[in-house]
Order: sequence, then structure tokens, then C-alpha cells
Amino acid sequence: MGIDEKLPIRQGILYGLQHVFVSNVWLDPIFVAAMIGLPLTLSANIVNAVFISAGLVTIVQATKLVRLPIIQGPSAAFDSIMIAAGKANGLAAASGGIFLSAIIVFFLSITGLIGKLKALFTPVITGTVIFVVGISLSGFTLYEFLGGTLGMETFATIETLSMSIPTAMIVIFLSLFGKGKWKSFSFLIGLVIGDIIAFTLGKTNFSMIADKGWFGMPHFLPYGSLAFEWGTFLTFFTAYIVAIIETMGVYEASADMLKINLDSKRIRNGFAGESAGSLVSSLIGGFPTTAYGQNVGLLRLTGVGSRQPVLIAGIIFLILGFVPKAGALLALTPDAVVGGIFLPAAASLVFTGISILGKTEKTETNYMIIGLSLLLAISLPTYFKDLTGTAGTFFSNSIFIAAISSIVLQLVLINLPMHFKKGVSR
Repeated sequence: MGIDEKLPIRQGILYGLQHVFVSNVWLDPIFVAAMIGLPLTLSANIVNAVFISAGLVTIVQATKLVRLPIIQGPSAAFDSIMIAAGKANGLAAASGGIFLSAIIVFFLSITGLIGKLKALFTPVITGTVIFVVGISLSGFTLYEFLGGTLGMETFATIETLSMSIPTAMIVIFLSLFGKGKWKSFSFLIGLVIGDIIAFTLGKTNFSMIADKGWFGMPHFLPYGSLAFEWGTFLTFFTAYIVAIIETMGVYEASADMLKINLDSKRIRNGFAGESAGSLVSSLIGGFPTTAYGQNVGLLRLTGVGSRQPVLIAGIIFLILGFVPKAGALLALTPDAVVGGIFLPAAASLVFTGISILGKTEKTETNYMIIGLSLLLAISLPTYFKDLTGTAGTFFSNSIFIAAISSIVLQLVLINLPMHFKKGVSR
């Protein structure tokens, strides 16, 4: 299905709902708020703020700016530093760091400087980054799928696996062997069946809906006036760079899948939109926004590449942001069912990365760049997981390591030798 193809409104809404559930934009703010121990008012505000900013940016991006069927939402790259800032009573400084970072990226976008990133993203680099984005999602996915880690009460129990395995298998079989609507709605069908299983097992908690209001507005500067601290800003700007690299890979993967030319204008507009959304989000207590890789996996598995369902998903996000009771409905889906949906989406990103890598020139140099970059990206974060501050943000993030190592290796092993050869031939 083409990028500009229009769907009947009922189908568009259902496809949009699939994007909403696969994105799970509400999980990051709920997790961060719980880890900080925020009071109920601020916890509700951060969720509302994320829904609203995700909705606004998704709508503008799909219709006016990058014009790709990409969902926007909070980046997990900011989770740990938001938690650290919150526990240190530094959320005002965190908002200040996000605000200033967004302004810098917006300036780099509108001047066209950030669009020059595309020259760096050869199939070797793009394929490596997308592959690692898929792998990086696997940690969260399996945590949800298995019910936590060894030693937790819910880990790999019969009830947990009775929800996660059927959900994943339904999505996998329908997306691979289903025809027509069965294939297109594979994720939504898997979600519904997973929720039915959860209900029969007594794993849905309807009390959380009763506790939520019908209407809510995010508060302006909920943590107080923006504060600017050099150390906090540097940490957030570092995380922002990581998010930019991830987003660039998602843009490339989406354009490659839809056979669209990703020119510098699309890139410039896309990053300008994301940074403007992040700026607004910082003022109402939310997270920076970034493009979601798992929804690109959804495009590939369902074959629906139209921007219309993404636009509808953005509208749904806005509704959920202003109607907390509706947003609470999403939280009824147990973690195991979420893991069942995420598993094939993450796997799709992995083989999208492999597909892009398959387009690279078959040389020993390219193989070495890919191999070393993947090895470092997968292994190195383990050795730096307890490192804090800016260095910890860099070295504990597998996506950043994949991008930087592949770019540096390409420059050292391909670009510089070619430059010297040209100089000698002259």
C-alpha cells in the first residue's frame, strides 16, 4: 500500500490503533515517574505531556515535514538521565537541558547542517544502525515477554507465557501467511486475543480507569522555572545526539522500505519538527520526541505504508493526552501481551537492517566495518553500564556505539585511503 494511498475511515482508524499499541509511547513516562517516585499529579502530567507532544509531532511530521509514515514518541535514551535528575530534585534542570538541546538541534536543522548527515549514512552504516536498533529493543521486549528477570515472581510463569507466546505467534503467522485484512491487522488481532487471554486469567485491572479523570490539561513548567546547569545540559545533549542517530536510521529504513528518495529537505524538515516538538514538550514536563523504529517494523510486516493511519494515530495520541481515562485503557494491556506484540516488531527491524546490509558492496573492508561495529555495539555497553554522566550516556548506548564506530571505521578504512589514492594519482 503506497505512502499517499487513502483508506476507508474505519480501516484507517484500525490501522492507526495498531500504530498506537505498537508504539507504547506511554510506557517510558510511566516507568520514569514510578522510578522517581513522583506524586500522582506530576505522574499524570508527564503522561499527558508525552501523549500531546507525540500527537502533535506525529501529525505535523506525517503531513507537512518529513512526510513519512513514522510515529513520534519519547526516546528511551533519556530514561536513565530523567530518573537520575528526578531523584536529585533536578527535573527543572532536566527540562532546561531538553529545551536548550532542542533549540540547538532546531538551528542545525533549519540551516541545513544536520541534513548533511545523509552523506555519512551509506548502506553499511544505515544497515548496522537499524540492526542494532532492533537488537536494543530486544532487552525491553524480552523483559515484558518473559515477565521480568530471573527471581521475579512473574518471570516465565505459565500465566505470563500463556499471554505472551500466543500473542506473538498470532502476529507472526498472520503477518507472514495471512492474506488481505488478516495480514494488515495482524498486530491488532494479536493484541485483542492477548487481552482476552489476560482477562480470562484475571490479569486486567479496571480500577486504574476509575481513578483517572475525564479531562486533563498539562501544566506549564510543572517542575518550576527552567534551570540551566552545564553538567545536566551536556548529559541531555549527548542523549539527544544518540536520539538523532537513531532517528536518522529510522528515516533511512522507512524510505528504503517504501522506495522513497530521502533527500536533504526531508531530513532537514524532519529534525526541525522533532526538535520543535521536544521544545514544546520540555515546557509542559514531557520528554524529547524521536522517530520510533518498532513502527517501521509494523509497516514491513503489514504491508501498509500509507501516511493516513499514522495521522490518525497522532490524533488518537492527542485524545489520550487530554482524556486521561481513555489513556488508562491502554494500560490495561498486561506487560506480557505488550512483549508478544513487540517481539515480531523488533525482529522485523533486525531483518530490515540485514536487508540493507545485503545491498552493500561485497568487500572485505565493508565486512570488517560491519563486523567490528556490531561486535562493539553489542558487547561494549556491558562494560560501561555502571558509568554515570556524559561518558556513561555515550558508552552504555549500543545505538550510539554502532553509529560512531561504523562512521569512524568507514572514514579510516575507506574514505581516507580513497582520498590519498586520488592525491597520488594526480
